[in-house]
Amino acid sequence: MQTVLAFIIVFGSLVFFHELGHFIFAKRAGILVREFAIGMGPKIFGMTKGETLYTIRLLPLGGYVRMAGEDTDTVELQPGYRVGLILNRDNVAEKIYLNQKVQNPNVLFMEVERADLEKGLWIEGYDEDDQFVRIKVSRKATIVENGNETIIAPFDRQFNSKKVGQRAMTIFAGPLFNFILAFVVFVFIALMQGVPTNEPVIYDVVDDGPAQAAGMEAGDLVKEIDGVAIEDWNSLSGTVQENPGQPLKFLVERDGQELELTLTPQSVEKSGKEVGQIGVMYQSPVEKNPLKAVVFGAQQTWDYTVLILDLLGKLVTGQFTIDVLSGPVGIYKATETVAQYGVYNLMNWAAVLSINLGIMNLLPLPALDGGRLLFFGIEALRGKPVDRQKEGLVHFVGIVLLMILMVVVTWNDIQRFFF
Repeated sequence: MQTVLAFIIVFGSLVFFHELGHFIFAKRAGILVREFAIGMGPKIFGMTKGETLYTIRLLPLGGYVRMAGEDTDTVELQPGYRVGLILNRDNVAEKIYLNQKVQNPNVLFMEVERADLEKGLWIEGYDEDDQFVRIKVSRKATIVENGNETIIAPFDRQFNSKKVGQRAMTIFAGPLFNFILAFVVFVFIALMQGVPTNEPVIYDVVDDGPAQAAGMEAGDLVKEIDGVAIEDWNSLSGTVQENPGQPLKFLVERDGQELELTLTPQSVEKSGKEVGQIGVMYQSPVEKNPLKAVVFGAQQTWDYTVLILDLLGKLVTGQFTIDVLSGPVGIYKATETVAQYGVYNLMNWAAVLSINLGIMNLLPLPALDGGRLLFFGIEALRGKPVDRQKEGLVHFVGIVLLMILMVVVTWNDIQRFFF
């Protein structure tokens, strides 16, 4: 149960912030957002606030922000439709009932002759007295069909009506928010646990080792080796490993005083090579500093981004096979393992997953955010959009291929963990 809860929180947070990026920039661009969904499939919870339906859906496989004009969600009133209109004091239609009986004495029934619910915002037709009438429609009018209400989407509030830059930013904001989330999580961890300083401070001394024999103690800060300044632990360990059996003069600071110690690293074989060891253990000291926490968060986000891109490059060049990929099952099992090591490790794992989600979505593949951004780039170069039907076909094929890949990866996960 603990693993299930951890997985839901981690995966839900990643999806939520990804979709939040799309949502915020869609609203900034003036796009009508019809639904903000976490999960896919059947709805298990829904709440309407303003003009947007917020839902949680059954399958934890992603989420979406459904924007007006992205799909065929617009309602066209064809000639011959019988509609009922609720008018305000200015005789402007605020509610349009389709094909159903309306128990309201103020409703105006009419048979539609023509209608424009996107640009002109009007309906023309014949009322019950067979008089031809033209009724203006409110920009916020709702259409009621089979008990379901849908807000109309004037053209200037549809996704495709916006400038290419606004559309691109709306799509790019999803992956961007995944990187922002990772950065914020890393900063929070650094504020709570401190930032590793990587100072060459001895954490513990191994019994009967060269360091103990020379009088080195836990807490000693190594400042120099043979007169060369030691800035961090990597410098210390590198110098020791490169000098097996060679006496080295250590300048250490202990309780505010400097001491000179002579150590001779013992020679040990490591990966077929002789290296030096002095018998000490290291645990990086930490410092709780808000400014350094911000720098640490940015550095961690960058380092993991570079690492994931490097691994992705090896997958593309054939250095890795598809068998190394993990789907939802693999992520669940990894989350189960990480959760055993505490909340901070789980948060670090979530940050890494968030970066991974951001990178994967930016790949220029059909159906992904990166694929859509590629089409926007082509549109910007051509000065006109790619044919919507052709673009839709490309994205559809992309979705099918991604589903096939997901099935293959999930099957690999099942075989790896359960057989």
